[in-house]
Amino acid sequence: MTDDRHERIRQRAHEIWEQAGRPEGAHMEHWDRATAEIDAAAKPKANGPKKAAAAKVEKPKAAKAEKPAKAPAKAKVAKPKAKA
Repeated sequence: MTDDRHERIRQRAHEIWEQAGRPEGAHMEHWDRATAEIDAAAKPKANGPKKAAAAKVEKPKAAKAEKPAKAPAKAKVAKPKAKA
């Protein structure tokens, strides 16, 4: 591990520790997280930098008129059956 990389990881791990409220016993989690962040930031892009695609901007759609609420359905009354 290069001295510069080690120092950046150490500083970032310390920042993470402070942001977490300085808990005891979490130093390895903080170190691992700092290592992942430093390595991800230093990793070159696979295909080089790409031009940012123009953000697709959607036009606002016209508000649809609300349909009036339907009246509740009437309760069906059972008709008495005719005797034969």
